[in-house]
Amino acid sequence: MTDEGFPAGTPSVADLLLARAEDDGTAVAAGMARWTWAESVAESAARAGLLRSFGELDPPHVGVLLGNEPEYLFWLGAAALMGAVVVGINPTRRGEALAGDVRRTDCRILVTDAEGAALLDGLDTGVPTARVLRVDDPDYAARVAAHAGTSAADAAAAASPAPDDLFLLLFTSGTTGDPKAVRCTQGRLASIALRSAEAYGFDRSDVAYCTMPLFHGNALMVLWGPSVVVGATVALARRFSASGFLPDVRRYGATTFTYVGKALAYVLATPERADDAGCTLVRGFGTEASVADHAAFERRFGCVLTEGYGSSEGGVAITRVPGTPVGSLGLPSEDVVVLDPLTLEECPRAVVDGAGALVNGDVAIGEIVNRSGPGRFEGYYRDAGATDQRMRNGWYWTGDLAYRDADGYFYFAGRGGDWMRVDSENFTAGPVERVLVRHGDAATVVVYPVPDPRSGDQVMAAVELLPGRDFDPDGFARFLDGQDDLGTKWAPSFVRLSDGLPQTASGKVTKEPLRREGWWASDERVYRRVPAAEGCSTYVPLEPADAAGLLDEFRRHGRAGLVGG
Repeated sequence: MTDEGFPAGTPSVADLLLARAEDDGTAVAAGMARWTWAESVAESAARAGLLRSFGELDPPHVGVLLGNEPEYLFWLGAAALMGAVVVGINPTRRGEALAGDVRRTDCRILVTDAEGAALLDGLDTGVPTARVLRVDDPDYAARVAAHAGTSAADAAAAASPAPDDLFLLLFTSGTTGDPKAVRCTQGRLASIALRSAEAYGFDRSDVAYCTMPLFHGNALMVLWGPSVVVGATVALARRFSASGFLPDVRRYGATTFTYVGKALAYVLATPERADDAGCTLVRGFGTEASVADHAAFERRFGCVLTEGYGSSEGGVAITRVPGTPVGSLGLPSEDVVVLDPLTLEECPRAVVDGAGALVNGDVAIGEIVNRSGPGRFEGYYRDAGATDQRMRNGWYWTGDLAYRDADGYFYFAGRGGDWMRVDSENFTAGPVERVLVRHGDAATVVVYPVPDPRSGDQVMAAVELLPGRDFDPDGFARFLDGQDDLGTKWAPSFVRLSDGLPQTASGKVTKEPLRREGWWASDERVYRRVPAAEGCSTYVPLEPADAAGLLDEFRRHGRAGLVGG
């Protein structure tokens, strides 16, 4: 975590918003509703007045549990003007895990709606009922209207928000299974917004289509922030929908968008239209799309996609530059290397065979580390131990694995520990295991990531059954459906049935052999999750022909090396 502060002249997010306070250009589009920038800033000022009416809040943390809707943007603006902090609550979390996120970030106010309130029902969040605001309650609009006269300039003057004021807490997953809250100051977000606006060519005429969740750094740092800088329009989708993507692009006249992981694949699976290449999209920015999907999307829609590597922490940035090889993350701007965490030495450069397969992965793959220092990492909230772990030796350790080719280009190779990333969501195995072990036939369950053929990971569970028990695929699927605290991305894509899980000398289950074998090299029974009638899922045996088809899919998307194919 850096204590060097910001260069003189660095704006706050409040400064960026105040510059739009009299702007009559369109700021927000949501369905048929529109707000100008002047109206949007005024809405934020009114909510700042509402926030102030609660009296002194220590700390002034506002938990926002909403989909992508105008209220989310208005509360971002309110917090910026007030010098308060928005805690983006992840709605894919469930039960005590969700409540723990709220408590550990010291939320004093919760802003939600009926959908979010249902998730919170019966949970101990530490937030009194009187400080839970339902944006769809009949009296909410009246409470906001009571502060409609609040001036944005006056609100900012009273609070004097500065670049080094904490502005956001962005959740990410850690190795313990509990998400960590990444600190993001007003100065950090404003600086990223300014650079992104220039780097990605934002201008006032842009309509930025926001499909990624607003609790995610992707949406805030490279879409909302740059739009504030130039006065572009932010067009909202409450949540990503493959079938709704193109109709929304056409309805809003969207020119740019952001994505993560398999979003492109879902859009590409929708029926083609003759005028797809003539749609209004000009460019997009994202991460982790497969090589095949990236190319197919550009061909079909005639827009330019830019890929990059980064995280909410901001400790490392790697971007594609002209000449970047297909499948590579690109090059970093600082002293970012691939290190062996045991020796602290750089790993040897990758050696590939004639077919392009990595042949020295055992030594070439290591952890991505920024030896320049913390980069833009400002630490984790109330977790000095986790912050120190990231900053070992004064270097920033990503926890992600990669290798480099002879020219220095980076290639992603996976994640350390038990991290997994499914459909742009990071989480760890522990919470999933604690749910799955409830299954009555299971003696032991371990969970670990296996590669997805297009992007990121899939969840695999290895199950050691109790003596005399057998695996009931339909029953297991019904069991999963009945677990209220099973996150929406946590259901295993594969289940491996083991006669005896591998153990260390101390009797602890070790996952390394399981990870190496995945679903493609196991000699034990493996089941694969498939859709069934009426929107349910079930599990079917993974037959040799099915495995061969999966391997072919990995080859088509340039990820065959991850499964030894």
